[in-house]
Amino acid sequence: MSTVFINPAERTRFLKFALVGAIGAAIDFGMMNLLVAQFHAQFVIAGMISFVCAVISNFIWNRFWTYPESRSKHLIGQLGQFSLVNIAGLLIRIPILNFGEPILDTFLKSMPIATKYHQFLSHNITLAIAVGIVMMWNFFVNRYWTYNDI
Repeated sequence: MSTVFINPAERTRFLKFALVGAIGAAIDFGMMNLLVAQFHAQFVIAGMISFVCAVISNFIWNRFWTYPESRSKHLIGQLGQFSLVNIAGLLIRIPILNFGEPILDTFLKSMPIATKYHQFLSHNITLAIAVGIVMMWNFFVNRYWTYNDI
């Protein structure tokens, strides 16, 4: 981890990765909220669909902007590696959404100020926690496996 903060090139890559992740998170949150609010999708299913949308965006941005010098690898092979890392991230994420959200929702229901919006808040806070944890996993594994040719 210290290499990321000592080496200026790695620090820049991490910041780009984080910005790409923020774009992906916006897609993730937007799609999840849209699916739940407008299409009444179940939270975990909506979270899985929104995750896939974010992964596609993140791969494109990371391949062409964060790691442009890593294009020596074939596109399909690199997408496969990126997808495997993100599937593992999804396996980290699903239990957080599935088990964390009901606990948080119960807690928020007990707070008089949040009663009206407890479900919206519990969905989004739980998703934010999952996104933060999975982002760290994704950065380090992608940097040293998917984009190891730089």
